[in-house]
Amino acid sequence: MSLLLLSGVTARYGRAQALFGVDLALDEGEVVALMGRNGMGKTTTIRCICRLLRHDGGRVEFAGHDLRPLPAFRAARLGLGLVPEGRRCFPNLTVVENLIAAARPGPWDLAAVEALFPRLAERRGQMASTLSGGEQQMLAIGRALMTNPRLLILDEATEGLAPVIRAEIWAAIRRLRAERQAILIVDKSLRELRALADRCVILERGATVWSGPPAALTPDLANRHLGV
Repeated sequence: MSLLLLSGVTARYGRAQALFGVDLALDEGEVVALMGRNGMGKTTTIRCICRLLRHDGGRVEFAGHDLRPLPAFRAARLGLGLVPEGRRCFPNLTVVENLIAAARPGPWDLAAVEALFPRLAERRGQMASTLSGGEQQMLAIGRALMTNPRLLILDEATEGLAPVIRAEIWAAIRRLRAERQAILIVDKSLRELRALADRCVILERGATVWSGPPAALTPDLANRHLGV
């Protein structure tokens, strides 16, 4: 049984339909890259998984549970850990306060997160609003890990960050993969995603148009579905 399964998912914002048939499966310990050009439904798909948007057709299942009737907080308790686009740290809380705000028992505790991101240990008493964009992204990832999720969801993992910070975050994600953390990731770096993902799922106009291993994502396919 898949840890996460989406089948024929449709969703809308008011009268405007945004998803027209998303199919996606992710197993325990697997990394799946959710790809597509801007505006093709990637973030909307993530919002449906995390119950921030109700789907109106198809199925969304996680760990054997139908997520349709669940509010977001109950879905999170099943083991969904979201790192949202735009980071959304609590600006008036310190680094430590952000990390412990939603902490749950498990191997990912304060010491483990600070070992993964030593910059956070150096800034543990600072307000989140004083951190750089890259440090806030590290904090958002650390906060999600502190919930000890079964599935970590990263929406635009390295968007807009300096190259040195991007490298640190990709190194951390590779470590998580090596530790068999299940990950659903959205990012624009095709090179990094190819090296990291077990499978890729491409969305176009709100529907799944291709799914397969990175090795099968040929330059022609990438240009057709991901090119500008």
